[in-house]
Order: sequence, then C-alpha cells, then structure tokens
Amino acid sequence: MLSVNYRTILIDDCEQINEMNPSQYIKRAWREVDGIRQLVKIDYQDNDWPNGYDHHFKSLKETILNEGYAVGAFDESNRLIGFATINHDFFGENYKYVLLDQLFITLEHRNKGIGKKLFSIVSEKALKWKADKIYICAGSAEETVAFYFAIGCIEAMEINNKLYENDPRDFQLEFSLKRR
Repeated sequence: MLSVNYRTILIDDCEQINEMNPSQYIKRAWREVDGIRQLVKIDYQDNDWPNGYDHHFKSLKETILNEGYAVGAFDESNRLIGFATINHDFFGENYKYVLLDQLFITLEHRNKGIGKKLFSIVSEKALKWKADKIYICAGSAEETVAFYFAIGCIEAMEINNKLYENDPRDFQLEFSLKRR
C-alpha cells in the first residue's frame, strides 16, 4: 500500500516537479459547439505539462514567494507525486475568491484519492485566510471536469474575465468554503 506524506512545499522542493509524469490521454473534452457546451471527441495524448514545464515551475515558485500556499504529496522515498497551490490574492465582487493555481498528480498515482486530499488541504488553508470560495480554471478534459464536480465544485457564479481570457476553453468553477 502506498504511504503518502502531505507537507508544505518549500522553494527547495520546487525542482521535484520535473520528476512527475504530467501526461494525460484526453478522449473527450468540453467544447462550445453552436453556442452549447458539450463533450466532443478529442482523442489526444498530451505528454507534457499543459503550458510547458517552465510555466508550471515558475508558477509554483511565484505562489510560494508571494505568500500563497503549496502542498505536496510525497511517497516513501520523498518523491513528489502530486501538488496543489492556491494564491493568496483575493478577488471577486460578491465573494472573496482565491485561485487554485495548480493541482497535478503524477500519472501513475492518479485515482488514488491524492488529488482529493490535496484539494482538502488547500481548502483548509483558504478557510484560515477567510476566503469564501476557491476559484478553479479547470482544463476541459472530461476526467478533469468530472473530478472537480465529484468533490463538490460548481460552475463559477462570478467569472474572472482575466482568468477566462487566459484560456476560454477552461471550465470556470468554484468551491464554496462556507458549507464545510
């Protein structure tokens, strides 16, 4: 049985993300077709980080350096097998949102509850910061969106236009912290 240690990621730990396997087979993804969001066949093997390794490495470091929070899942050998980050910048008109900037699990350890646990840990941190909700720009792959819905996320009540414009194909979701 896999023994996982969850702990804060420090700057010195950041390079360990290069040992993770970010690849994902995307059979279907959510796309807008004729004004209606629907699942369409993609049939695509993505072997790299969604925006490239450098982007994710830099974002992880920036979150830590800018008073955000990064938590990692480490195996028995202290190998990073998953991580999640939230940024400490609040936004929103009616609610105090914080952004779930990243949530990744290495390929060989997906579907073992690690992502759910990491999300729970960052949710507790966001609650301590007095945030109302976590905002998520979920990749449009069917499995990714299904994960977020399964843990209680819904479509965002307030759309952050800057984040939406980054990738209009992303699913804009939120997770309410007050109902916990």
